Amino acid sequence: QPEALQGKRIGIVGDVLHSRVARSNLWALSACGADVVLCGPPSLVPDAFADFLDAPPPGQTVDPVPQRGRLQISRNLDECLSGADAVMTLRLQQERMTDHLLTDLDRYHRDYGLSHERLRRCSFSGPVLHPGPVNRGVEMSGALLDDRSICLVEDQVRNGIPIRMALLYLMAASDPVADSPRPPAPS
Repeated sequence: QPEALQGKRIGIVGDVLHSRVARSNLWALSACGADVVLCGPPSLVPDAFADFLDAPPPGQTVDPVPQRGRLQISRNLDECLSGADAVMTLRLQQERMTDHLLTDLDRYHRDYGLSHERLRRCSFSGPVLHPGPVNRGVEMSGALLDDRSICLVEDQVRNGIPIRMALLYLMAASDPVADSPRPPAPS
């Protein structure tokens, strides 16, 4: 239900620079009216992302969504989590980091990693999401990753295949020619 996201604040934390998941979620969440906060170091969340929603979606000349949620960038995870309704942390894609964008994983976890302690400190009680695979102890602590009462990663994995199957079925079953409006027959 897209309207359930209207006015919600969603944090996306981590390697936005290399993440297709972050971009697709930015388009989808903002189209549903959610406000998105991108959080991470400047090397992984460049300031240029502040203008991401100003251009039409890929392949479009005009944005079909009349009013999107807002987008902001934060360098402080505690600020990102405070007031957030949900948070998604992203996998550090070290295999794509050719320019030494991140050199100290312990420091990254200290500054941008999720843990029970950090969530309590920020009074965050929403769901924790991650597209997987998770670098345990980097993007989030092992204890948080294993806590099914707040971390929905296992649910995401379990539901991923049926969701993909349903989408593939819908795409394969639709006929773009038959489904398109037809001009009236000449009289």
